[in-house]
Amino acid sequence: MTDYISGKVEELNPTQVVIDNNGIGYRMEISLQTYAMLDGKTQAKVYIQTIVNTRDGGSVEYGFANKDERALFQLITSVSGVGAASARMILSSFSAEEFRQAVLAENVNMIKSVKGLGLKTAQRLILELKDKIADGGGSDSAALFTVTSNEVIDEASSALIMLGFNKANVQKAIQQILKQQPNARVEDIIKAALKML
Repeated sequence: MTDYISGKVEELNPTQVVIDNNGIGYRMEISLQTYAMLDGKTQAKVYIQTIVNTRDGGSVEYGFANKDERALFQLITSVSGVGAASARMILSSFSAEEFRQAVLAENVNMIKSVKGLGLKTAQRLILELKDKIADGGGSDSAALFTVTSNEVIDEASSALIMLGFNKANVQKAIQQILKQQPNARVEDIIKAALKML
């Protein structure tokens, strides 16, 4: 099974990428998140997930700019009744972190706002994924939560919210900071977040 491919970005549009590796072009379906990360690049490393169509036996390659998005794609497609096309639509509508937060907060309205997802599918996604996501499933950055204690994250969040920033924006900023600086102290997180918010 192919894990990733790296090479020249031969073609790129919001739904597909073609990576040229030693004269062979590999076409993959992508989300808007991956498109945004690859846009403007001439060389790229794309992580692959192969989905086999049980009806005709054919397969489709899905490409991801990072392992984190691929891990979440795999988790979403593990939910009964949710296929690869729906998973790609979810990842085109939200960042991986936004989707995880929506599931953890049981935000049915946010999830069913994705084109093609109804109320029952949104509820099923929450029901089947909430515990898995809380346990670090669908993420390639589980170390993010273990390296920096929850106490540090909570303290930085509280301080930023008291300064008047939106809770969702604060959480998003803190996650981005911790990806770059896993051992950041409270004051470091707050300083970096103030520049972002």
